[in-house]
Amino acid sequence: MIGRPAQDEAVEHFWRYIRRVQGDDPIASLGRQVTEAESLLAQVSEEKSLHRYAPGKWSMREALSHITDTERALCYRALWFGRGFTTPLEGLPEDEAAAAAQADRLPWAAHAEEFRRVRLATLSLFEHMPEQAWSRRGIVSGNPITVRALAYVCAGHADHHFALFRERYLA
Repeated sequence: MIGRPAQDEAVEHFWRYIRRVQGDDPIASLGRQVTEAESLLAQVSEEKSLHRYAPGKWSMREALSHITDTERALCYRALWFGRGFTTPLEGLPEDEAAAAAQADRLPWAAHAEEFRRVRLATLSLFEHMPEQAWSRRGIVSGNPITVRALAYVCAGHADHHFALFRERYLA
C-alpha cells in the first residue's frame, strides 16, 4: 500500500491537487482516469476544442497539452528523486510551455491520444517504483516534495483540469 502523503511531503501549492485524489492508492486513481478521460475527451469536437471560456484563457487543446506536459514534468521529477538523485530541479513555466507547444495547430484527437500514451507511461513508472522510493524527497523550485506526493499530484492535477473542462468548457 502506497498510502497518502503526510503534510510535510509537499508544500501547500500541491495540496490543492493531492486533496482531489480519493483513497490511499494513487496508481488506482491514475488508472481510473484513463477510462474517464477517454469518455470525457470523446465528447469534444474539433471545433469545440478551440473554445476558450473567457478572453486570455487557454483553448481546450492548449489546456490538454498543458495537462500532458505537466504530467511529463511530474514523472521526470518522480523518476529523478525515486532513483535517489538529489540535485534540485526547476519547475515548469506553464504559460511559456503552453505558448511554445502551439497546441491549437494539432487536431483534438492527436491531443487525446497523446494524453492517453503519456498516462500509460505514467502508470508504468509508478507501478514499477521500488517501495523504498515512495518516501524519497527532492527539491523542485526550492520546495521539498516526495515521490509519493508527486504521484498524487499527477492524478489530482488532471482531475482539476478535467473538472474545468466539464464546468467551464462543456457546460
